[in-house]
Amino acid sequence: MRAFPRRRWSSTALTLALALCAVAAADAASPDADPGEAPFLAENRTAIDKMMTGMDVKPTGDVDRDFTAMMIPHHQGAIDMAQAELRYGHNELLRRMAQEIIVQQQQEIAAMRLAVGQPLPPAAPAPDQPSDLSPPAAPSASVPLMTKQPPQKEP
Repeated sequence: MRAFPRRRWSSTALTLALALCAVAAADAASPDADPGEAPFLAENRTAIDKMMTGMDVKPTGDVDRDFTAMMIPHHQGAIDMAQAELRYGHNELLRRMAQEIIVQQQQEIAAMRLAVGQPLPPAAPAPDQPSDLSPPAAPSASVPLMTKQPPQKEP
């Protein structure tokens, strides 16, 4: 599969995010919405509300900071909606696109933060991944180790 050029991919991700917003809003208002879709619609509504609130920034007089202050919540909204697609969606093409949106939007958030001198957030596993990726702890003294014992001589 040929990779999308960076600029085209950004507009594709934005278009998909906006389309997901429109679909979620329309479906949430529809009396014919499938009750099984309620968790997906609720997550999307939460993501959209959080994104819209986050994008409502007071101008600071610094265009670059204001731009990033609005775009970072916008990108995070796309990430949140893509994660909902991964949790509830079934179409493999859309699920793959959702994974790519998450990676791309995270990279763009990091680039915007660095561009205006903001620190990056600490690294953390994706919300859809196990939270503890560390190796298992050493066995405690109260748990016997399973080792091969030498054969015992019979009396």
